[in-house]
Parts: sequence; C-alpha cells; structure tokens
Amino acid sequence: MTKHTSTTEPAWVRFSLITLALTFMFLFLVLPLATVFAEALRKGFGAYFEALQEPDAWSAIRLTFITALIAVPLNLVFGVAAAWAIAKYEFTGKAFLTTLVDLPFSVSPVVAGLIYVLMFGAQGWFGPWLQAHDIKIVFAVPGIVLATVFVTFPFIARELIPLMQAQGSDEEQAAIVLGATGWQTFWRVTLPNIKWGLIYGVILCNARAMGEFGAVSVVSGHIRGQTNTMPLHVEILYNEYQSAAAFAVASLLALLALVTLVIKSVVEWRHEQAMKTVTEAPPERPEDSLNSSMASISQEVIQS
Repeated sequence: MTKHTSTTEPAWVRFSLITLALTFMFLFLVLPLATVFAEALRKGFGAYFEALQEPDAWSAIRLTFITALIAVPLNLVFGVAAAWAIAKYEFTGKAFLTTLVDLPFSVSPVVAGLIYVLMFGAQGWFGPWLQAHDIKIVFAVPGIVLATVFVTFPFIARELIPLMQAQGSDEEQAAIVLGATGWQTFWRVTLPNIKWGLIYGVILCNARAMGEFGAVSVVSGHIRGQTNTMPLHVEILYNEYQSAAAFAVASLLALLALVTLVIKSVVEWRHEQAMKTVTEAPPERPEDSLNSSMASISQEVIQS
C-alpha cells in the first residue's frame, strides 16, 4: 500500500503566516487609519465639522472633486482608445505606445509635475506665449488637471488591455460583417464584454486622482483657497500645527478611500458572480453565443 505524503504545510506554519499577515495589516493599515479618525475627533464633533466647513478646506474639497470629475472622464476616453488600439490592431509603434501607457508608473509624480512647469511655466517653452495671451496653466486649475491626468492615465488602459487581448476580436469582426458601424460594434459588443474591467479601472483612477500629492504639489503653487487640493491642504494645516483640522480633512480623504474600497469589493464580487454564471451555464456553440448581440446589431442596421 502506497503511503501518500501530505503537501499541506504544518499547522504551526499556517498559524505563523496568518499571524504575521494580520499583525502587519494591523500595524501598517488598521492602526494608522484608526489614529487618523481618533485625532480628527479628539476635540469633538463640533471642532471636526468646523474644520471641514472652513472656507479654505471647503475650497480644497471642491477643487479635489472638480479635478477628479475632469481627469477621470478624460482618462476613460483615452484609456479605452489606447486599450482598443493595442489589443485589437497590429501597427508600427505598438510596443512604443504600450511603453508610453506605462510611463506614469515609472516616473516620479514630482518629476511629472516639474515637466509641466518646464513646459508651461513663466520660463518654460510656452510660458511667454501663454503670458502674452493671459492664459494660466501652471499654478492654476488647468495645471492641476493636467498633472492628475498624467499620473492616473495607466489605470484604465492597464485594466482593459489584457482583458481585450484575452477576448480577441472575433465578435467585433462578426458585427462588422453584419454591417454594424464602429459605434454600434463598440456599444453592443465590446462594451458589454469589458464593463467590469472598465468599472474597476475607473474606481482605481478616481481614487488616485483624489489622493494625488506629488505632481499636484509642484504645479499648484499652494495658493490657499484657490489651488490647494485636499492632500495639499492637509500638509499646510499640519505644518501650521493645526493638527485637529489637518486630521479632520485627512479623515475625509480616508473615508473616501474606504468608500472606494467598498465599491471595488462590490464590483469584484459582481464580476466573480457573472463569471461563475457563465462557467456553470451549459456549453453552447460559438456561433450561438453571439446571437443576442448580433440580432440587436442586425436590427439597428436594418432600421438605419
């Protein structure tokens, strides 16, 4: 009788690894987060809400959301276009385009902000022309948006590229053969297949846009009430020894991060459920799986 050797780690090894992981998470994630909220509420809820209602704080909150509302849709369009081009087509310079998509991951955000200062600052390449036409980019909202778009660009594209590559282009080609336009093909075929990856990328992009510090710090000019986002406002308050107000604004950022984490978890769960449903469904012929989308496309083509 053959004796089988167990490949499962001993109980003490599993216990040690789990304890180490939980200890690390508590010390470096849970404890700092709890400290932020504890310090924010140290002087009571009255002082907490007063710090958030202060004009400079409200201006920073408003600018943070405005920046995210501009940067995320722009990256949504750029990310989908870049992912579609890289995943669906073969062309000269494809590897170079892929490298450009990954560039913000490898460049320091401070360097990214400095690039925009060197381009659009008073002594930059376009500085004299911008001053002559009374156009402000650096030390103004446009510069903050540009810096945020740069550092958050890869998130959506990088979520979609491997997903689109794995799905191939058979369904798009079938739609085109049926007479669908490019927009009909994208709306009826491509978008339903990438919706979960797209939502996931948008969530990550939005989280980074609201929390970006380095690049925005360089191009903002730290003008209170005008060009300070929430992370910059936290730094100013802390440097001025207004710790309670600084932690109050920081707690709002942390709360936004927690909300983002919850939404991310829900999206992941929905995606897993959708994949499980597809896996457990009875096998179909490849041509049958396209019937619903192809039928709707054919109907649209006939009506047009």
